[in-house]
Amino acid sequence: MTAISYHDTVNDLQGLSFAGHGPFARLEWFGLIEAAGTRPLIAVHREKHGETVALPLQGDGRALANCTNWYAFTWSDLATPGSDRPTALRRIARDLAKRADRITLTKLAEEDGTADRLHRAFREAGWLVRRSRCDSNHVLPLHGRSYAEYLADRPGKLRTTLKRKAKKVEIEIFSDFQPDAWQIYEHVYAQSWKPEEGDPALLRRFAEQEGAAGRLRLALARHEGAVVAAQFWTVEDGTAYIHKLAHLESARPLSAGTVLSAALFERVIDIDRVELVDFGTGNDPYKAEWMEEIRPRYRLDCWRAERPANWPALARAALRTLVSRFRAG
Repeated sequence: MTAISYHDTVNDLQGLSFAGHGPFARLEWFGLIEAAGTRPLIAVHREKHGETVALPLQGDGRALANCTNWYAFTWSDLATPGSDRPTALRRIARDLAKRADRITLTKLAEEDGTADRLHRAFREAGWLVRRSRCDSNHVLPLHGRSYAEYLADRPGKLRTTLKRKAKKVEIEIFSDFQPDAWQIYEHVYAQSWKPEEGDPALLRRFAEQEGAAGRLRLALARHEGAVVAAQFWTVEDGTAYIHKLAHLESARPLSAGTVLSAALFERVIDIDRVELVDFGTGNDPYKAEWMEEIRPRYRLDCWRAERPANWPALARAALRTLVSRFRAG
């Protein structure tokens, strides 16, 4: 016997051991989003032996979206070991038609099968699905290289910069959460070229959780005693995640951000022994100096064709498809 239920709090899922990967596939992450003011709608499929698949969504009325925020690199459905994910997701998608006219899912990865899995589930459940690329994810597969071997593969300009500037800054790396160090990071970020934080309180709580678990890598670079650059990374299951980096514009001639990045790469490669470094999403040019591969992130727009409220959006989507095909020749 199977059952589908809906929950408006992550607390209802406590005790379940989902087989997720990375910081954005844990209940703790969705709990942070909920605590920040987002009211989730979590669709849960349970089998008689306890296998569970969950789809963390959010939204009001007849339009739903995945439960995420701008800090997340990716998003996925959740499943306990042994679950029949394709069947469970197809049943959830079919049941969601009772609640929603349109569902939008973003930040879906291709490499772990998330985009294909959800695309197939909604299509087979009778939804019209449009799949489009929404972002890019820059990564570095190390293939067993040491930091020295990795550095030898970097552009000559980057290696020259490090050779000239490395001795001008002092580096400190924290693997546990230090309130004073975090306050310094926030100060540097606020004074940098970076956009205003979306939710600094959420990010701090995330850093506290990661520090308690030993996954935090918070690094500061000092010049003549003053902190001029700061970066926030985490390490988990063989992957290093680069969440935030910032430096003072006044310290640009020191290349402190570059030196600090190099120190963290050395730390996660030679000490943490990671197999992959994930630089998140976005096509910032500086990422190409450090990363070697780009992975796509996808968006699924799912509509119920029988709902009149969707007809204008479906017409626009059809028109965009025709224009794209015409331009492609």
